[in-house]
Parts: sequence; C-alpha cells; structure tokens
Amino acid sequence: MAVFGRAALAEEVITSFHQDIVLDQDGSMAVTETIKVNSEGRDIRHGIFRDFPLTFVDSAGRTATVDFKLQSIERDGAADQWRTERISGGTRIYIGSADVLLNPGPHVFQLTYRTDRQIRYFSDYDELYWNVTGNGWLFRILDASATVTLPSGVKQEGIAYSTGPLGAKGRDARVTETGSAIAFETTRPLGQGEGLTINVKLPKGAIAPPSAAQEKLWFFRDNLDLIIAFGGLVLVLAYYARAWFAVGRDPARGVMVPRWDAPDGISPALVNYIDNRGFSGAGWTALSATALDLAVKGYVVLKDLEQKIVISPTKKAPFAKFEGGEKALMESLSPYAPLIIDKANGEKVQKVGQKFRSAIESEHRGEYYKSNALYTVGGVLLSVAFLAAIVIFGRLHENALPLIIVPAFLSIFFTVIAVSLGKGFRRNASIASRILAVVVFGFIGFVAVSIVAGVVAAMASSTETSAELPLMVAIIGIFVTNLVFFFLMGAPTAIGTRMMDGIDGLRQYLTLAEKDRMNMQGAPSMSPQHFETLLPYAVALGVEKPWSRTFETWLAAAAAGAAVGAYAPGWYIGAYNGNFSDRIGGFSSSMASTIASTIPAPVSSSSSGFSGGGSSSGGGGGGGGGGGW
Repeated sequence: MAVFGRAALAEEVITSFHQDIVLDQDGSMAVTETIKVNSEGRDIRHGIFRDFPLTFVDSAGRTATVDFKLQSIERDGAADQWRTERISGGTRIYIGSADVLLNPGPHVFQLTYRTDRQIRYFSDYDELYWNVTGNGWLFRILDASATVTLPSGVKQEGIAYSTGPLGAKGRDARVTETGSAIAFETTRPLGQGEGLTINVKLPKGAIAPPSAAQEKLWFFRDNLDLIIAFGGLVLVLAYYARAWFAVGRDPARGVMVPRWDAPDGISPALVNYIDNRGFSGAGWTALSATALDLAVKGYVVLKDLEQKIVISPTKKAPFAKFEGGEKALMESLSPYAPLIIDKANGEKVQKVGQKFRSAIESEHRGEYYKSNALYTVGGVLLSVAFLAAIVIFGRLHENALPLIIVPAFLSIFFTVIAVSLGKGFRRNASIASRILAVVVFGFIGFVAVSIVAGVVAAMASSTETSAELPLMVAIIGIFVTNLVFFFLMGAPTAIGTRMMDGIDGLRQYLTLAEKDRMNMQGAPSMSPQHFETLLPYAVALGVEKPWSRTFETWLAAAAAGAAVGAYAPGWYIGAYNGNFSDRIGGFSSSMASTIASTIPAPVSSSSSGFSGGGSSSGGGGGGGGGGGW
C-alpha cells in the first residue's frame, strides 16, 4: 500500500495552494500564502520560485504599479533563504539555497507579504479583483483555495470566481461564508497555466478611497521613468540652449568680397584648418597643399605623383618665418633621404602627418575656433545621469531594452549623416540658415528612427513593451540632442570669423568664371606665376580643378596656344604629357588619397563567439505563477 502511495506521488505537483487574505479598511492587504509541493528532485531541487506581478492596467488604460512588501518566508515551518529577481512586469522570488538540495517528498513553503492598490473603485461599489494562484505555474495544482477576511462591519454585496487558463470563465469552485470570512476552493485540479481568480463586491465607501495626495503620489510613481526621461530631455535641451547662446553662437559674418590672396598672408594649411574648423581629410589635404606651396616657393621638388610621391629638399635656404606645419614637414626631409610616400614608408608618413598636424594645432589651438568641449562634456554627463536614473528608479523591463538600444544607435548613425548634410549648407549662407540646416537635418534622423521604432514596437512586441514607446522616444531624444549640439556648440572667434570672410572671398575668386574675374578692379592678370601662387590655396579649399581649368583656358588662348607646350613647372619632375594643368587639376584628391593609402591599417582583433543557435538570457514567464529550481 505504501509503494502504491509513493508511486502516486511520483509527479512533481502542488498538492495544495492556499491564501489567507486579510483586507484592511485602508485598502491594503496582508496575505499569507501556503504552498504544499511534492518534490522528486527533477525541477524542484533547491526550492521553488514564485512570480508576482507588480503592474496592472487601470481603467484609463495606463500601466500602474502596486505596492508589494515581502515580510517572511518559511519552508517546512522554519525560516528559509530567499532572493528576488526583476522580471517583466513584476518580481520573481526564489525560495531556497543553491547549496542545499531538498529531500524528495512533500514540502511546505509559506510566504507572507503585504500589498496595496488592489481595490477597484467604481461609482456605486468597490471591488476586490484578485488572481489567487496566477496562471503561470509550471506544475499542476491539485487543490487551490483562498479565504478573504473583510474589515469589521463590512458585508459583501456579491461574489464571483473563475477557473481555467487566462481569459477562461470556468466555474469549477465553491464558496462558503462564515461571518466576515469568505472561503473559495476549487472543485477540480488545475492544470499547467490554469488558475483561480476571485471577485468580491463591496459597498461603496466600505474601503477608504485613496486621498488626492495619495493619487498624486501614485501617479508620480507610475510615471517616474517618463517624468525622468522627458524631464531630462527638457533639462538637457535647456542646458545646451543656454550654453549655445552663451558661447556657441557664431559671431556675425562680415561682407564677403572676392580677393586674390589669403587673409593676413596665412599658409594654405592654415586656410584648410580655419575653413574646416579643424583639418579635413585627416589633415592629408592640408599636408598636400603645404608640400605644393613649398614646391612652388622653391624649397622642395615633387617627383612622380603617379605611383608614389617623392618630396626632396632644394638647396634654397630655409625661410626664417616658416609656420609650425611647414617647419615640421621640412624637418622630415634631408638631401640624402627625401620623403617617399608609398606603402613601404607608411609608418614614417603617418608620423610625419601627426607631427605636421600637432605643430599647427598647438600653434593655433583656440585662436580661430573654440570647440567649447567642456560644455559638451557637461551635457553628456547630465544626460548620463538622467539615463542612469531611468534604469535605477524606473520600471523599464528587459524586453523593452532592445527597442530602445537599437533605435538609439540607429538615431546616432542617421543623425550624424543628417547633421553632416546640414553642415554642407553652411558655406555662403547666413548664420540663421546654417543653424537651421544643422538642427532640421539633425532631427530628421531622430524623427525617422522614432517612427520606424514605433512601428516595430507596435508590430513585434507585447502590449507591455509597446507601452514603453513614449519612454523610448524621450531617451532617443536625449541621444540626438547631444549629437546635434556636438556639432553646434563650437564657434569661431572674432579673428576666426574675419579670417573665414577672407577665405570665402578667396574661394569665390578661385571659382569665378574668367570673364567675371577680368571685370574685377585691380585683379592681377593670369600668368603661370599667379596660377602657381594660388594653386596651393585652391588645393587647401578643394577648388583646384576650376582654378586649373581657368589656367588651361588662359594657356590655350595665350599666343594662339603656343604657350601650352612652353609651360613646364620647375618644381615638378615627372611625366605630364604636355598638359600639366589638367594633371594638376586632380592634385588634391590624388596626392591626399595616395598619402592616406600608404597608412597601415589598424590591426584587427577577432572576437570569440558562438556559431549556430546559442543560449540567451531574458526568458521566463511574466505575470503570476512559479516553478521549481
């Protein structure tokens, strides 16, 4: 007979699930939950876990948070170890110790906790709507029951219950009432995913409704992450706006007048540095322009320009007023070891480029342009603080994280592209139009990604995750705000603005049609010397092609074309098939790309990973229920 009884209990099962619920006058509840199980050492090895939902959807369709405080846990009549883990929409309570294995057979687990905000308030009655067992248990429940004790003097006005899987309306239970206690008990075992839910209708006013202050507190708590996120977005925007008005606005630009020399006689490299508010093309364009300028002035000779570039010094004495970048390049040359730019010398070229850029930046840092980096750092730190507060104090669950992290990185990518397009409109435009272009194009990435993310959230996620869409938009907004103002915060100094006006005038002169240039009063006539003098500046500004075409047109017209074959620059050694003006038209792109192609690629490090289908965390059911571990 004992053998037969043991075989009948071979299944891991909840033999009894009982709750004692004491409802207080203020609407809070004290719950003692007694769960009797049979363990066979398969799923129930150390103990059980219990999932308890901490959120619900109120009558307005908003997600709200209940109060839940675990007071004690016992196993077989003695206090037991436990720990909690955050899960989607609630908390998971693990009962037992990883160092202790349960003996096979029956065990009794008892949880005591208090919870609030479980009463529903209607116009003419109140209601306790309570899911006793939850519908997420991984074991069968042979018997489920609950006893609700109402406050003194309160009589129920109606009782209802339901059994079965989620959404079912089974009536497999019975109710008995003794004084202020109402007892519910199932009349059949509950399968996996089935549960017992009870309803008790109460007279209006029997349970004290929440005060206005309590409702405000609940609203604040329910929407804390949204308040932090949107409050953070507003404060980050306000911070950057104030900082931009204080230091980030560009000074008013002067009247741009075409000119045929560099403002204050600055070098081509410095023209490139000021015009781009830093170097363009990693500084190789400025280095190319400097090498060409030194060649035109007779300090170096350029050779080849086809497969490689050879820069050799001449015997001309160094000019005493070399700028930092010119000096750095000249110091890398010697009569016996010219600078050869090809793949074999890539590391040396890289060091020369670093020395060249550092010399110019250290000599002119902050003189023409201020990045205002400390203000940007302050905005980033403020943003990080708000994002950390959302994670720490909000109720963002793990299923929503990909719908925030992925769009956030997409927003960074698209915003950088959009802002770059906006910056492309900055030349020959007013301050207001340049700022508007950067802002408008910047938020194109934000709006586009937010819309796509919203559609994905609506189509591919649960209702709970879709509810995180406003939070996701606010977080992406914080990311995008930092990106946009990263581009906007820097501003030229007063002298930098004056230089930019002069540089814009030089650019216009270099790109004017010949007939327009000839109509300019005082403009020098075209000649090989005039062409060569301004060619390094055309390279620095990226307009060497139109400037070379102008010179080619002049050569063709001069002496009925006889001068074409006569032009041979002494600072270049190499083949050019009698049409050097066309060859030099691509100087900037060819030389800069040749230099860049010689730089060794960074060593890539392979990261380990798993091929095929690997395991991933984040599983587990939501809502009430439990299982063994």
